Amino acid sequence: MIPVTRLDGKKYWINPHMIESMEENPDLTITFLSGKKVVVKETPDDVIKLVVSYRNRLGILGNEI
Repeated sequence: MIPVTRLDGKKYWINPHMIESMEENPDLTITFLSGKKVVVKETPDDVIKLVVSYRNRLGILGNEI
């Protein structure tokens, strides 16, 4: 799980394996495979760095093609 911040300032933890897409308009909207959407304060680059760090900690980043 990775932490993100909702627009109201509350921390929220998401499963990065379930992210389908991210869209900036102007806030970042993360869409999950289930269709659920969450709007967060982080930038796309921030979320990508968190996902890469998470996957590195799990040791699975090198297993992807």
